[in-house]
Amino acid sequence: MIVIVLSGAAVRLTGSGLGCPDWPTCFKGRITGSWGIHHFIEYGNRVVTVLLLCVVIATLVAAIWREVRRQDLIILSGILIAGVIADAILGAFVVYSKLNPWLVSLHMLLSLSMVVISAVLYHRSKYVYGPGARSDVRDRHFLLIARLLWIPFTVLLITGTMTTGSGPHAGASQGQLVARRLPFAFSSAAWVHSLAAVLFIGLVTGLLFAIWSSDAPSALRLGVRRLVIISLVQAAIGVTQYLTHVPPVLVELHILGAVSLTIGVTQFHLRQSAHDREPGTRRLEQPAVPVNAVS
Repeated sequence: MIVIVLSGAAVRLTGSGLGCPDWPTCFKGRITGSWGIHHFIEYGNRVVTVLLLCVVIATLVAAIWREVRRQDLIILSGILIAGVIADAILGAFVVYSKLNPWLVSLHMLLSLSMVVISAVLYHRSKYVYGPGARSDVRDRHFLLIARLLWIPFTVLLITGTMTTGSGPHAGASQGQLVARRLPFAFSSAAWVHSLAAVLFIGLVTGLLFAIWSSDAPSALRLGVRRLVIISLVQAAIGVTQYLTHVPPVLVELHILGAVSLTIGVTQFHLRQSAHDREPGTRRLEQPAVPVNAVS
Protein backbone atom coordinates (compact mmCIF):
# COMPACT_ATOMS: atom_id res chain seq x y z
CA MET A 1 0.00 0.00 0.00
CA ILE A 2 2.89 2.36 0.70
CA VAL A 3 4.35 1.65 -2.73
CA ILE A 4 1.03 2.29 -4.49
CA VAL A 5 0.71 5.69 -2.79
CA LEU A 6 4.26 6.71 -3.64
CA SER A 7 4.09 5.44 -7.23
CA GLY A 8 0.78 7.25 -7.69
CA ALA A 9 2.37 10.43 -6.41
CA ALA A 10 5.26 9.93 -8.83
CA VAL A 11 2.76 9.73 -11.69
CA ARG A 12 1.43 13.13 -10.74
CA LEU A 13 4.75 14.79 -9.96
CA THR A 14 6.38 13.69 -13.23
CA GLY A 15 3.41 14.84 -15.33
CA SER A 16 2.59 11.28 -16.35
CA GLY A 17 -1.09 11.30 -15.42
CA LEU A 18 -2.13 11.13 -19.06
CA GLY A 19 0.79 8.98 -20.17
CA CYS A 20 -1.74 6.21 -20.84
CA PRO A 21 -4.94 7.86 -22.09
CA ASP A 22 -6.96 4.62 -21.87
CA TRP A 23 -7.76 2.21 -19.03
CA PRO A 24 -6.99 -0.58 -18.21
CA THR A 25 -4.94 -0.72 -21.41
CA CYS A 26 -2.70 2.13 -22.47
CA PHE A 27 -3.41 2.94 -26.14
CA LYS A 28 -6.87 2.23 -27.58
CA GLY A 29 -7.11 -1.35 -26.38
CA ARG A 30 -3.37 -2.02 -26.64
CA ILE A 31 -0.78 -2.13 -23.89
CA THR A 32 2.08 -1.36 -26.25
CA GLY A 33 2.45 1.72 -28.39
CA SER A 34 4.77 4.66 -28.84
CA TRP A 35 6.22 4.26 -25.38
CA GLY A 36 7.92 7.11 -23.58
CA ILE A 37 8.93 7.86 -20.03
CA HIS A 38 5.43 9.08 -19.08
CA HIS A 39 3.84 5.90 -20.40
CA PHE A 40 6.22 3.74 -18.38
CA ILE A 41 5.57 5.68 -15.17
CA GLU A 42 1.78 5.70 -15.56
CA TYR A 43 1.53 2.04 -16.55
CA GLY A 44 4.06 1.10 -13.87
CA ASN A 45 1.61 2.41 -11.28
CA ARG A 46 -1.07 0.17 -12.75
CA VAL A 47 1.26 -2.84 -12.61
CA VAL A 48 1.86 -2.12 -8.92
CA THR A 49 -1.92 -2.13 -8.45
CA VAL A 50 -2.20 -5.57 -10.05
CA LEU A 51 0.60 -6.94 -7.87
CA LEU A 52 -1.03 -5.40 -4.81
CA LEU A 53 -4.34 -7.03 -5.69
CA CYS A 54 -2.55 -10.41 -5.86
CA VAL A 55 -1.07 -9.80 -2.41
CA VAL A 56 -4.39 -8.89 -0.78
CA ILE A 57 -6.13 -11.88 -2.42
CA ALA A 58 -3.38 -14.15 -1.04
CA THR A 59 -3.90 -12.52 2.36
CA LEU A 60 -7.62 -13.33 2.25
CA VAL A 61 -6.86 -16.93 1.28
CA ALA A 62 -4.38 -17.19 4.17
CA ALA A 63 -7.00 -15.79 6.57
CA ILE A 64 -9.58 -18.33 5.39
CA TRP A 65 -7.16 -21.28 5.56
CA ARG A 66 -5.80 -20.22 8.92
CA GLU A 67 -5.70 -23.07 11.46
CA VAL A 68 -7.68 -21.01 13.96
CA ARG A 69 -9.98 -19.01 11.71
CA ARG A 70 -10.64 -15.45 12.82
CA GLN A 71 -13.50 -13.45 11.39
CA ASP A 72 -11.78 -10.09 11.89
CA LEU A 73 -8.80 -11.05 9.71
CA ILE A 74 -11.11 -12.31 6.96
CA ILE A 75 -13.21 -9.14 7.03
CA LEU A 76 -10.19 -6.83 6.98
CA SER A 77 -8.63 -8.77 4.09
CA GLY A 78 -11.92 -8.58 2.19
CA ILE A 79 -12.11 -4.82 2.78
CA LEU A 80 -8.61 -4.46 1.37
CA ILE A 81 -9.58 -6.32 -1.81
CA ALA A 82 -12.67 -4.15 -2.24
CA GLY A 83 -10.63 -1.02 -1.51
CA VAL A 84 -7.90 -1.82 -4.03
CA ILE A 85 -10.49 -2.57 -6.73
CA ALA A 86 -12.41 0.63 -5.91
CA ASP A 87 -9.16 2.60 -6.02
CA ALA A 88 -8.33 1.14 -9.43
CA ILE A 89 -11.78 1.98 -10.79
CA LEU A 90 -11.46 5.49 -9.37
CA GLY A 91 -8.12 5.71 -11.20
CA ALA A 92 -9.97 4.98 -14.44
CA PHE A 93 -12.34 7.87 -13.76
CA VAL A 94 -9.31 10.07 -13.06
CA VAL A 95 -7.86 9.21 -16.49
CA TYR A 96 -11.09 9.62 -18.45
CA SER A 97 -11.91 12.89 -16.64
CA LYS A 98 -8.52 14.25 -17.76
CA LEU A 99 -7.21 14.37 -14.19
CA ASN A 100 -10.13 16.01 -12.48
CA PRO A 101 -8.49 17.48 -9.33
CA TRP A 102 -11.38 16.50 -7.05
CA LEU A 103 -11.12 12.87 -8.18
CA VAL A 104 -7.33 12.93 -7.85
CA SER A 105 -7.66 14.16 -4.26
CA LEU A 106 -10.24 11.46 -3.50
CA HIS A 107 -7.88 8.91 -5.09
CA MET A 108 -5.18 9.91 -2.61
CA LEU A 109 -7.49 9.84 0.42
CA LEU A 110 -8.85 6.40 -0.52
CA SER A 111 -5.30 5.06 -0.85
CA LEU A 112 -4.40 6.41 2.60
CA SER A 113 -7.56 4.79 4.00
CA MET A 114 -6.30 1.47 2.68
CA VAL A 115 -2.99 2.12 4.44
CA VAL A 116 -4.95 2.42 7.70
CA ILE A 117 -6.80 -0.86 7.06
CA SER A 118 -3.50 -2.57 6.20
CA ALA A 119 -1.90 -1.35 9.43
CA VAL A 120 -4.87 -2.61 11.44
CA LEU A 121 -4.73 -6.00 9.70
CA TYR A 122 -0.98 -6.28 10.34
CA HIS A 123 -1.46 -5.41 14.01
CA ARG A 124 -4.35 -7.77 14.58
CA SER A 125 -2.52 -10.63 12.86
CA LYS A 126 0.13 -10.43 15.62
CA TYR A 127 -2.26 -10.32 18.58
CA VAL A 128 -5.18 -12.39 19.86
CA TYR A 129 -8.57 -10.77 19.29
CA GLY A 130 -12.04 -12.21 19.65
CA PRO A 131 -14.40 -13.58 22.31
CA GLY A 132 -12.58 -14.34 25.56
CA ALA A 133 -9.33 -12.71 24.43
CA ARG A 134 -7.55 -10.33 26.79
CA SER A 135 -8.15 -6.66 25.95
CA ASP A 136 -6.87 -4.41 28.73
CA VAL A 137 -7.26 -0.67 28.16
CA ARG A 138 -3.99 0.91 29.22
CA ASP A 139 -5.51 4.29 30.10
CA ARG A 140 -9.11 5.25 29.38
CA HIS A 141 -8.32 8.98 29.19
CA PHE A 142 -5.58 8.51 26.61
CA LEU A 143 -7.85 6.10 24.72
CA LEU A 144 -10.43 8.87 24.36
CA ILE A 145 -7.76 11.30 23.18
CA ALA A 146 -6.44 8.75 20.68
CA ARG A 147 -9.93 8.45 19.21
CA LEU A 148 -10.46 12.20 19.06
CA LEU A 149 -7.02 12.64 17.44
CA TRP A 150 -8.46 11.22 14.22
CA ILE A 151 -10.52 14.40 13.76
CA PRO A 152 -7.64 16.91 13.44
CA PHE A 153 -5.59 14.32 11.57
CA THR A 154 -8.33 13.83 8.98
CA VAL A 155 -8.58 17.61 8.60
CA LEU A 156 -4.80 17.69 8.12
CA LEU A 157 -4.96 15.09 5.32
CA ILE A 158 -7.88 16.73 3.55
CA THR A 159 -6.30 20.19 3.61
CA GLY A 160 -3.06 18.63 2.39
CA THR A 161 -4.74 17.09 -0.65
CA MET A 162 -6.52 20.39 -1.30
CA THR A 163 -3.16 22.17 -1.22
CA THR A 164 -1.67 19.73 -3.70
CA GLY A 165 -4.80 19.94 -5.85
CA SER A 166 -4.43 23.70 -6.18
CA GLY A 167 -0.65 23.62 -6.58
CA PRO A 168 1.58 23.55 -9.65
CA HIS A 169 1.71 19.75 -10.10
CA ALA A 170 -1.40 19.00 -12.15
CA GLY A 171 -0.23 15.56 -13.30
CA ALA A 172 -0.11 16.41 -17.01
CA SER A 173 3.12 17.05 -18.91
CA GLN A 174 3.90 19.58 -21.60
CA GLY A 175 2.05 18.82 -24.81
CA GLN A 176 -0.83 17.14 -23.02
CA LEU A 177 -4.15 18.69 -22.09
CA VAL A 178 -3.47 20.88 -19.06
CA ALA A 179 -5.37 19.47 -16.09
CA ARG A 180 -7.66 21.76 -14.13
CA ARG A 181 -6.76 22.84 -10.61
CA LEU A 182 -8.99 23.24 -7.59
CA PRO A 183 -10.83 26.59 -7.57
CA PHE A 184 -8.84 28.39 -4.88
CA ALA A 185 -5.41 29.95 -4.56
CA PHE A 186 -2.50 27.69 -3.77
CA SER A 187 -1.20 30.13 -1.13
CA SER A 188 -4.57 30.16 0.65
CA ALA A 189 -4.81 26.37 0.65
CA ALA A 190 -1.23 26.11 1.96
CA TRP A 191 -2.06 28.61 4.72
CA VAL A 192 -5.09 26.59 5.87
CA HIS A 193 -3.06 23.37 5.71
CA SER A 194 -0.28 24.95 7.78
CA LEU A 195 -2.82 25.95 10.45
CA ALA A 196 -4.09 22.37 10.56
CA ALA A 197 -0.49 21.15 10.85
CA VAL A 198 0.30 23.54 13.72
CA LEU A 199 -2.85 22.41 15.54
CA PHE A 200 -1.98 18.74 15.10
CA ILE A 201 1.64 19.20 16.19
CA GLY A 202 0.50 21.15 19.23
CA LEU A 203 -1.93 18.40 20.18
CA VAL A 204 0.55 15.54 19.86
CA THR A 205 3.26 17.55 21.65
CA GLY A 206 0.91 18.22 24.55
CA LEU A 207 -0.03 14.56 24.50
CA LEU A 208 3.66 13.67 24.65
CA PHE A 209 4.17 15.69 27.84
CA ALA A 210 0.98 14.29 29.37
CA ILE A 211 1.94 10.67 28.72
CA TRP A 212 5.59 11.01 29.74
CA SER A 213 4.66 12.80 32.98
CA SER A 214 2.24 10.02 33.92
CA ASP A 215 2.76 6.39 34.73
CA ALA A 216 1.58 5.33 31.28
CA PRO A 217 3.20 2.13 29.93
CA SER A 218 6.14 2.26 27.54
CA ALA A 219 3.96 1.28 24.57
CA LEU A 220 2.12 4.60 24.77
CA ARG A 221 5.30 6.56 25.38
CA LEU A 222 7.03 5.13 22.33
CA GLY A 223 3.92 5.59 20.19
CA VAL A 224 3.43 9.27 20.98
CA ARG A 225 7.14 10.00 20.70
CA ARG A 226 7.11 8.55 17.21
CA LEU A 227 4.12 10.73 16.33
CA VAL A 228 5.88 13.90 17.47
CA ILE A 229 9.09 13.09 15.59
CA ILE A 230 7.29 12.28 12.33
CA SER A 231 5.11 15.39 12.68
CA LEU A 232 8.11 17.69 13.16
CA VAL A 233 10.01 16.17 10.24
CA GLN A 234 6.90 16.40 8.09
CA ALA A 235 6.42 20.07 9.04
CA ALA A 236 10.06 20.85 8.18
CA ILE A 237 9.66 19.24 4.75
CA GLY A 238 6.40 21.11 4.17
CA VAL A 239 7.86 24.51 5.00
CA THR A 240 10.97 23.82 2.92
CA GLN A 241 9.00 22.72 -0.14
CA TYR A 242 6.79 25.81 0.02
CA LEU A 243 9.75 28.19 0.34
CA THR A 244 11.58 26.44 -2.52
CA HIS A 245 8.55 26.63 -4.86
CA VAL A 246 7.37 23.04 -4.40
CA PRO A 247 10.05 20.88 -6.08
CA PRO A 248 8.73 17.40 -6.97
CA VAL A 249 11.33 15.55 -4.87
CA LEU A 250 10.28 17.32 -1.68
CA VAL A 251 6.60 16.78 -2.49
CA GLU A 252 7.28 13.05 -2.82
CA LEU A 253 9.06 13.10 0.55
CA HIS A 254 6.14 15.01 2.03
CA ILE A 255 3.74 12.33 0.78
CA LEU A 256 6.00 9.66 2.28
CA GLY A 257 5.76 11.58 5.54
CA ALA A 258 1.96 11.63 5.24
CA VAL A 259 1.96 7.84 4.85
CA SER A 260 4.29 7.45 7.85
CA LEU A 261 2.09 9.74 9.93
CA THR A 262 -1.00 7.80 8.91
CA ILE A 263 0.59 4.57 10.11
CA GLY A 264 1.79 6.30 13.29
CA VAL A 265 -1.68 7.58 14.22
CA THR A 266 -3.15 4.14 13.51
CA GLN A 267 -0.55 2.36 15.64
CA PHE A 268 -0.94 4.84 18.48
CA HIS A 269 -4.66 4.12 18.52
CA LEU A 270 -4.08 0.37 18.48
CA ARG A 271 -1.54 0.62 21.32
CA GLN A 272 -4.25 1.88 23.70
CA SER A 273 -5.21 -1.69 24.61
CA ALA A 274 -3.00 -4.63 25.55
CA HIS A 275 -3.50 -8.04 23.93
CA ASP A 276 -1.72 -11.37 24.11
CA ARG A 277 0.59 -12.20 21.23
CA GLU A 278 -0.34 -14.84 18.72
CA PRO A 279 1.85 -17.96 19.11
CA GLY A 280 4.92 -17.76 16.92
CA THR A 281 4.81 -13.99 16.41
CA ARG A 282 6.83 -12.86 19.40
CA ARG A 283 10.28 -11.55 18.57
CA LEU A 284 12.98 -13.94 19.62
CA GLU A 285 15.37 -12.65 22.25
CA GLN A 286 19.06 -13.42 22.03
CA PRO A 287 20.12 -15.83 24.78
CA ALA A 288 22.35 -14.37 27.43
CA VAL A 289 26.03 -15.28 27.08
CA PRO A 290 27.57 -16.72 30.27
CA VAL A 291 30.21 -14.51 31.86
CA ASN A 292 32.78 -17.30 31.80
CA ALA A 293 32.07 -18.28 28.21
CA VAL A 294 35.17 -18.72 26.08
CA SER A 295 34.98 -17.63 22.44
